Amino acid sequence: MRARIAAAGLLGMLGSLPQGGAVAADLTILTNQGATPGVRELAAAFSQASGHKVTVIQEAGAALERRLNSPAPGDLLTANPEPFEDLVKKGKVVAGTVTPFVLAGLGVSVRAGAPKPDISTVEAYKATLLAAKSIGYSYGCSGTHVAEGIEKLGLTEQLKAKTVRTGTGAAGGPVTDHLARGEFEIGIQQTNIMVGMPGTDYVGPVPGEINKPCQSNVALLTASKEPEAARAMIAFMISPAAAPLLRKTHVEPFPR
Repeated sequence: MRARIAAAGLLGMLGSLPQGGAVAADLTILTNQGATPGVRELAAAFSQASGHKVTVIQEAGAALERRLNSPAPGDLLTANPEPFEDLVKKGKVVAGTVTPFVLAGLGVSVRAGAPKPDISTVEAYKATLLAAKSIGYSYGCSGTHVAEGIEKLGLTEQLKAKTVRTGTGAAGGPVTDHLARGEFEIGIQQTNIMVGMPGTDYVGPVPGEINKPCQSNVALLTASKEPEAARAMIAFMISPAAAPLLRKTHVEPFPR
């Protein structure tokens, strides 16, 4: 009941804001790859309810650094937790606004049309990894967690020779891009950036305790030209009303 009241209250507040006109803000959210699908869903809902325009831009690496060092980088930043302490120290992010909002679990995909392996249990997942001719995962948060899971299974050395790591330099792009080109047999990454990708078939989530989700936080950029609207966006992103929108993109809201 409390969740329904909170959601109704927030949506009522957003709906009461002026639609369009000179008072409408123009927000830019810089996102990490793993948070982008969910942020786009939330941005569309927030824009419709508030009248504010919300642009979502996925940036990473050197491009993100250049953007953050520019005079007008945007209004909000989403990222995995690790960078935020340094960004606060550098004055790029407003202290006290760093807010966890989403958890994205790991999933497995194969090339389109390929047989889907059994990953229904931890033991089945282990057997599938051992039987695979090649396995691909990234250097990002999901890749780190995949590697940790493989270590828990005691397979690090056994799988090393047939493992392909993606996500940096010429090997950039989502794991599914490489999987679709046939660069490896099985791809593992965050489910929300794997489901429905062309040239691949999603198999299912990594099972049990081996599935350690990736957390994304959101924070207000110090250089924001629309801090009030940006703070309202953060409030919406962690509200009960945001939960079903996030779940549409195969992630879970951060528990509160």
